[in-house]
Amino acid sequence: MATTPRLTSPERVVFPQAGVTKGDVAEYYRAVSRWLLPELIRRPLSLVRCPDGVEGTCFFQKHHADSLGEHVRKIHLREVSGADDYLFVEDLDGVLELVQMNALEFHVWGARTDDVEKPDRLVFDLDPDEGIEWNALKAAARDVRDRLGDLRLRSWVRMSGGKGVHVVVPIRPGPDWTQVKAFCEAFADSMVARAPERYIATASKAKREGLIFIDWLRNTRGATSVASWSLRAKPGATVAMPLTWEELGRVRQAGAFDLRKALRRSRNLKRDPWHAMYRVRQTLPERI
Repeated sequence: MATTPRLTSPERVVFPQAGVTKGDVAEYYRAVSRWLLPELIRRPLSLVRCPDGVEGTCFFQKHHADSLGEHVRKIHLREVSGADDYLFVEDLDGVLELVQMNALEFHVWGARTDDVEKPDRLVFDLDPDEGIEWNALKAAARDVRDRLGDLRLRSWVRMSGGKGVHVVVPIRPGPDWTQVKAFCEAFADSMVARAPERYIATASKAKREGLIFIDWLRNTRGATSVASWSLRAKPGATVAMPLTWEELGRVRQAGAFDLRKALRRSRNLKRDPWHAMYRVRQTLPERI
């Protein structure tokens, strides 16, 4: 019989600037689980683990280990060279076991564990160069939304918890990763062709000055994007926050939600800001 996850050292401070302890992190994920779990469960995960808090050494982990806990599941997936066991969770107990193992951030695949070769979600990460104003980034997100709308694709918006914004597109599973990658690259290139003075679709830091990088590379097999409601391993204990498009207009800065503000939002929400997304059944266009 599975046991209830146990938290050790709950008093240990993991976000010194914000005064947030390991116990606070566990209570945060417990409090927002109603909104977090639909985004997180039954998707291969990558974690950011910080055994000594955010001011110590943090590292990514995507492979399963028995030491993570009995509620943390594994799925055997092929890799470029061979195969390995990846991790996922099915419930809050799995999340809390990962918190016990010093996980702060949760990043998810764009496909579910029941068919990892058929993505059901696209993510365009708008990553601004230094000096890009917040209002310009919000306008870029709406521009991406409108261009997707021209293709009859509805999209939803998420603050990344850092300086960026994610535009998220649910799709009906069917196309494989190669097809999804090709579509997303072509879409980002089309945005650049329409406004080369605003956007870039290549990851080159040297060429990004004054531009917004439309990061489409998250839509490749094995790539991940931060889950909605996940904390970020940053000094202010910021949170990746899903919004409605109307709410985005009222947000005054990137990284506007920290753990405490996210808790207040969670308590005050009447329904998930992405509630309509879970009912959408839209197909990937054959061409841009």
